[in-house]
Amino acid sequence: MKLKKAGFLTKIVVLALLIAASVGLLRMQGCLTEARNEREELKAQVAEQTQRNADLQDAVENSDDPERQADIARDKLGLAAPGEKVIIFTD
Repeated sequence: MKLKKAGFLTKIVVLALLIAASVGLLRMQGCLTEARNEREELKAQVAEQTQRNADLQDAVENSDDPERQADIARDKLGLAAPGEKVIIFTD
């Protein structure tokens, strides 16, 4: 039994299919890379938000702590306790 050799047109069709498959794979790889990068960014955002939530939860749970209230008064409001002197350093 004799095998028939592939004709020129068949070779062109196979080549075109290989090129199309290669282009498709390259596009898919680009999409996967983009998705991985986005996933990493979202993971970082989730970690940051989780930390913020923990900080806020701590602030709520300890909101009646007198030391915490004094720290907030000093640091955020610029207040001083009676008898304290405030020194401001400027450049």
